Amino acid sequence: MATLIPSRNSCLPRMTGGEKRVSERLEQKLEDDYLVWYDVPVGPKQRHPDFVIVHPRRGLLVLEVKDWKAETLQQVDSTQVTLLTDRGTVKENNPLLQARAYALEIGVALQKDPALHFPPGHRHAGKLVMPWGWGVVLANISRKQFDEGGLDAVLPAHLVICRDEIYESVEAEAFQERLWAMFPQVFPVALTLPQLDRVRWHLFPELRVDPGSGQFGLFPAQADEPGKAIEIPELVKVMDAQQEQLARSLGDGHRLIHGVAGSGKTMILGFRALQLARTMAKPILVLCYNKTLAGRLDQLVGERGLSDKVQVYNFHRWCRQMLTAYHVDLPTKEGKSTDDFFAEMVERVIAGVDRGQIPRFQYGAVLVDEGHDFEPDWYKLIVQMVDPSTNSLLVLYDDAQNIYGRDDRRKFTWKELGVQAQGRTTILKLNYRNTLEILSVARGFASDLLIERIGEDDGVPLIAPQSAGRRGPVPELIRTDTAGEQLTVLIQCLRDEAAHGRPLSDMAVIFRNQWEGEKLHEALKREGIASRLAEGDGKRALFLVEDAVRLVTMHSSKGLEFPVVFIPGLGSLPKPGKDEAEEARLLYVAMTRATERLVLIHHEDSVFSQRIRNAINDVQGQLQALE
Repeated sequence: MATLIPSRNSCLPRMTGGEKRVSERLEQKLEDDYLVWYDVPVGPKQRHPDFVIVHPRRGLLVLEVKDWKAETLQQVDSTQVTLLTDRGTVKENNPLLQARAYALEIGVALQKDPALHFPPGHRHAGKLVMPWGWGVVLANISRKQFDEGGLDAVLPAHLVICRDEIYESVEAEAFQERLWAMFPQVFPVALTLPQLDRVRWHLFPELRVDPGSGQFGLFPAQADEPGKAIEIPELVKVMDAQQEQLARSLGDGHRLIHGVAGSGKTMILGFRALQLARTMAKPILVLCYNKTLAGRLDQLVGERGLSDKVQVYNFHRWCRQMLTAYHVDLPTKEGKSTDDFFAEMVERVIAGVDRGQIPRFQYGAVLVDEGHDFEPDWYKLIVQMVDPSTNSLLVLYDDAQNIYGRDDRRKFTWKELGVQAQGRTTILKLNYRNTLEILSVARGFASDLLIERIGEDDGVPLIAPQSAGRRGPVPELIRTDTAGEQLTVLIQCLRDEAAHGRPLSDMAVIFRNQWEGEKLHEALKREGIASRLAEGDGKRALFLVEDAVRLVTMHSSKGLEFPVVFIPGLGSLPKPGKDEAEEARLLYVAMTRATERLVLIHHEDSVFSQRIRNAINDVQGQLQALE
């Protein structure tokens, strides 16, 4: 079955009768390796073909679908069609010209990419490596009516599919032959996965991932300008087809996405925020728990010119903003722990909403990232902030990363919290962030945490991650003779990476205690290595300095990612007096921040260092067995 983007069910309300039948046939009659887009804006001019079909061994085809009936056609020529309708005589563009114009625009865009050309020395050197074509589907006109009406004089018969050729009973082979007869020329092609990604990169600029922005870098900071040459990177990154299908298929109402770490949840949130910002009058609220994550998201939203439409807060800062804006007294800090102060602040916001002092329905949409860190009762407040006319709420969740909550947190259903997500829940199991080696070691270390638990549709599942298959070096565990030598080893590793061309900003050191980061920050300063420490309100500014090593606590690393991650002080974990399972979950989150290389350093043995050593040995043994 072909992959239709957006999903067919999400498109049905806006499809014509003919488009519904065509979409069903395309799904049914094409194999799994076909990608089909329906009414998705294409290229820098954001054209809207009815269907774009891509196949690695066939090429690219554009289809326009018309629901005209034979008796309504008054006149058809090479440029226009005259129709008799309830509104009288109406003139429309010849659909074949439309399809051809869309296909030509796509062909020109792809032709600009040298990576999509035949190589030098080939007899077609410099030409596009794939065939491309166009055609029309006349969903309510039979082939007999087409022939008898003489329509082939202006619509060549091989470029048209008729009503009786999209019946459910039509053989898949016959249906496909009709499609591929539409190509002006046909030649052998075998697009690689990187080439398919490049095709999607050109067709859909909003899917582009800026490599410097990690999982947040969806859509470029500057959109392509029509007529202006764009710089095509050697290595392109785009959302994968599953992520794209999900992101484009999110409709109105409340939606839940349960996804493992690195499955692209934040990328989907960014895409959704962009789409909503284009259409909604009211502002869009993005909430998360982590100050550092909120700061990073806010920075990237600002770089993309969306700050006037998209507001990003960590949850407690948003609560403080509500109290201040609507003149509700803040709680006093005197004699209270930080947790108690925050809890009272939330209670005051809830009370302010209940008595009408803080207005409900302030936002066109609310998007919650890392929702597993939110207390259940917070959602009762959040749902009241969504404008009922849009009713747009998206919650992204991964219970395996719940490092702020407790294992004994009360069980709940979304329905009791006011989140109406029955039948609107998606589970993402594939981890794209980490290499197979990093994910395997992290899973091996935290295996007791990741016993898969699939709950009911309205509950909270725990999902074990699966690797997308990207490869890299096995994580390293380095033991030193003394605590002080850990710093020496770390500094040498940072310098070695930099000497091999790695930007400092690609590297992060993640530690358990804030004081460790402060000492490390001072040490790197003495060594002349630029670094940026996440601390206090400065967490929101962690990424403002361009080329500097990021120094982040394990808690603050939530939701972030870096090509290279160093975790020193492993021998002091689990932290004395802390629950071992909570500490293991915290370390698991820190380990899975690394996208390419992970190095753990210790000078004493501990329960955790032993478990990681065993996990590394197991992974190395499994990999050797496969060789």
